[in-house]
Amino acid sequence: MKLSVLDQSPIRAGGTPREAILETIELARLADRLGYTRYWMAEHHNTRTLASPAPEILIPAVAAATSGIRVGSGGVMLSHYSPLKVAESFRMLEALYPGRIDLGVGRAPGSDRRTAAALQPGPVGPPIESYPQQVTDLMHYMNGGLPDDHPYRGITAMPSGPTTPETWLLGSSMGSASYAAQLGLPLSWAHFISQDGGPEMVARYRELFQPSEWLDAPRVNIGISATCAETTDEARRLGLSRHLMRLRRDQGQPIDGVPAPELALDGEFTQQELAYLAHQQSRAIEGDPDTVKRGILEIAAAYDVDEVIVLTITHDYEDRKRSYELLAEAFELPPRD
Repeated sequence: MKLSVLDQSPIRAGGTPREAILETIELARLADRLGYTRYWMAEHHNTRTLASPAPEILIPAVAAATSGIRVGSGGVMLSHYSPLKVAESFRMLEALYPGRIDLGVGRAPGSDRRTAAALQPGPVGPPIESYPQQVTDLMHYMNGGLPDDHPYRGITAMPSGPTTPETWLLGSSMGSASYAAQLGLPLSWAHFISQDGGPEMVARYRELFQPSEWLDAPRVNIGISATCAETTDEARRLGLSRHLMRLRRDQGQPIDGVPAPELALDGEFTQQELAYLAHQQSRAIEGDPDTVKRGILEIAAAYDVDEVIVLTITHDYEDRKRSYELLAEAFELPPRD
């Protein structure tokens, strides 16, 4: 089983965005040494809990600080950008770090609707129906060669080179899975966002997959949320930070950073809020190394995948770092020098 890291650069309550970004770079160094396969950075806008709105800027800092791990986006929200500009950015990254760059592409806004509108260069953004064409254009720009009937034929993203970023479509719905199958691209399924029916939708992606010039057979990895600690009780305590953060977000309340777990343990909550926290905890993978390993392997088997990308959010950075260390030990990842 291959393990990778998804990092949203969480800002802890009482911490700063700069600290969160520096922790991302330090955690990437650790993941590289521990033997993780990829290190992906997310894109989120206008939030006081996550510090990475521009993975294309953070990627070279992480790639420069590491040596063997693949580095990429999880992902770039293509609806906000020109496909050519994204292609140029990632061709530049590939030129700097050949053979190590991943481009994960998504269609979610990564923000609220008002912020998504502010990100657009004009009054409105591209319609969602144009997303497959945007992805196709991106791939052609990056790989050199738009079709002869394309209005921008002859335009190629520079700098060119012998290698190309490995491109994945991110998905948490049948729509995204269908696009990946139709376009003949690898699918990275966000199980941590959409758990219900996920294995069936991924199986459908495999059934619908059409070989392309970029990929000849379906390929899938999955993103999960997991918290590992020395004991299951401690892991469940640490996980309360993420569950409380999600509760306040869903209630529309402003959140200044990832809260300490003590706020969930000592705070006053309604019965409905307590039920929400309990439900989130029941769906989470939290425990000691054996418990978390077993949970990950069960989910991987349900999806029939051999790579899992792990998202871990805790209030304290040292707890997040220790979680990834324990996972690497449990799965016996081969360390890098």
